[in-house]
Amino acid sequence: MMNAFNISRLPRVLFGPGTVQQLPELAARYGKHVLLVTGRSAIRDSRIWTELLCGLEAHGITWLDVKVETEPSPYLVDKEVARLQDCAIDVVVGIGGGSALDAAKAIAGLLRPGNSVMDHLEGVGPERPYSGPATPFIAVPTTAGTGSEATKNAVLSLHGEHGFKKSFRDESLIAEYAVVDPDLLASCPAPVIAANGMDALTQLLESFVSTKANPFTDALALDGLRITRDSLLVWYQQGAAAADARSGMAYAALLSGITLAQVGLGSVHGLAAPLGAFFPIPHGVACGTLVAAATQINIQALKQRTPAGIALRKYAQLGRLLGNDETLDDLAAHDTLIEILDKWTREMDLPRLNHYGVCVDDLSRIVTSSRGSSMRTNPILLTDDEIETVLRMRL
Repeated sequence: MMNAFNISRLPRVLFGPGTVQQLPELAARYGKHVLLVTGRSAIRDSRIWTELLCGLEAHGITWLDVKVETEPSPYLVDKEVARLQDCAIDVVVGIGGGSALDAAKAIAGLLRPGNSVMDHLEGVGPERPYSGPATPFIAVPTTAGTGSEATKNAVLSLHGEHGFKKSFRDESLIAEYAVVDPDLLASCPAPVIAANGMDALTQLLESFVSTKANPFTDALALDGLRITRDSLLVWYQQGAAAADARSGMAYAALLSGITLAQVGLGSVHGLAAPLGAFFPIPHGVACGTLVAAATQINIQALKQRTPAGIALRKYAQLGRLLGNDETLDDLAAHDTLIEILDKWTREMDLPRLNHYGVCVDDLSRIVTSSRGSSMRTNPILLTDDEIETVLRMRL
């Protein structure tokens, strides 16, 4: 008998080349005053930015803007909410990578209430319930990785020795529209393709073996991983089929956001949070450099403690899928999965942790800080020694 499951609200999705041209019309449905939240410069230096502003003017829409230079912090959100508090803003449009979308999501959630995001940030403040109301939000990703366009959480970071990377999350923060236009990804450089692509892959993989996984998310995760298998390296290598591969990864990243929002993640993301807080390591790089090692340790722990569980069968299914070989038995499929993940990590030159200053003396602190919400849906409860082994494998 199929187990019961719940699927939370999703944005309305507009997918395909050229869909960004519909943004002015979508924004006009909410009013005449728009806040545009973008990354540093890529989108602003493009023809698309000029066309968007002209489209807004043609619809009689005025706009204000916020530029997100780095991963957003609670202080950035609070500063912009205070600055914009008395401005008439009918809709927030986030255009950029995960940082821009997360910042836009958090700002949209707090423009009307006006309080500090620290009131709601999980694990670091009073964690007061969020009651809204949120300003309508439209998400337009320009990278293929985080899936933030489909999630209810805005990830905010404070960097340094006492840093953290935590989420402000509520279903009210989910975008009204996710406008996924693969053409916006055309300028992504190879390191961004690698880091974001491996982040999407990790999200799909971890949600598939999550303790909360269900048939709905499994179907999406498997389709996303199949497309990632056929698209990520092709796009990274910029071969003749790069444009089609770029569309494939835009779709896979969207699916990864949907699945993670519904069922959670695992040990890779559990470790990526403190790594990104304590060191200047981009989130996608942290995921990409750890996923092969974490998968190997998960499989070893499952074989030792729960060899009859469903997670081992699921890992084998992933090995056959990514290896494109349905004849593999489970043991061979486990080995194939780890080999492929390690091969992709090497071929796309994902840096090791020591590249960002991580050393042996840091491992205990990272392990202690890794047991957040992502670690709780890992397919097996890892020991501190097992978590440390994952890190050691990628120093």
